[in-house]
Amino acid sequence: MDWLAALTQLRERNETAVIATLAHARGHSPRDAGAKMVISAHELWGSIGGGNFEASIVDRARKLIAAGGSAPELMTFALNDKVAGTHGVQCCGGEVTVFLEVINSRRTVVIFGMGHVGYEISHILARQPLNLILVDTRQEALTTERMEPLRGGPARLSIRHEIAPEVVLPTLPEGATVLVLTHDHTEDFVLCEAALRTTLFHIGLIGSRSKFARFRKNLAAEGHAEAEIDRITCPIGIPTIAGKDPASIAVGVVADLLARWENAGGEPQGEYLH
Repeated sequence: MDWLAALTQLRERNETAVIATLAHARGHSPRDAGAKMVISAHELWGSIGGGNFEASIVDRARKLIAAGGSAPELMTFALNDKVAGTHGVQCCGGEVTVFLEVINSRRTVVIFGMGHVGYEISHILARQPLNLILVDTRQEALTTERMEPLRGGPARLSIRHEIAPEVVLPTLPEGATVLVLTHDHTEDFVLCEAALRTTLFHIGLIGSRSKFARFRKNLAAEGHAEAEIDRITCPIGIPTIAGKDPASIAVGVVADLLARWENAGGEPQGEYLH
């Protein structure tokens, strides 16, 4: 498999990868400028020349993957017997510069409930490069005509009509974001209870503080500890957006999500009462 096919496969598997390109070669080098390889956490495809400098590139690429880095890097190596690298000496006699480009996996966001607010949130998120899964128990909420405006953006869209929507939760990748916005409080509760049994990045529940107080009591009765229940954010959004129409609520919810993602799990940026 060549590097391009490998990169396509990794994107389909939603795995982070690094493309290493031999950007410049001076003097003698094992490959010409333009040679590429793709590096994942556990696999390699292609080659930029082998030996010490390639092994060092692989080490650095995997550190970037593990750290969740996204900024590109340039690394220069002298290929002579006077310079010993981590993996030994390479005596070609030239010098090479390698460009490392991180291709991050896509975030996964699941919206349970395609009512007015869920639909408006979907419109915004469809313009982001992520995996967007839209789930509803009502077939009429997921008609082809209604979903068509959400297509065509960079988001990879999946539309699921599920009578028991909680079955979606165990299939999600670790670190996914879930928004619970259904038309039924009982359905909301079932989804929240199931979500607490997963390793999600964020669980957002639409509703008032009084609604969440009831949910908190009932979740505790189901055996969930207070620290677990605190993983749920309710209300959702940010307080500085006061509009109560669905579009305004959606802006606040997505703004909060973007801030959470950028802070990699830092403190919430605010709450909004809905």
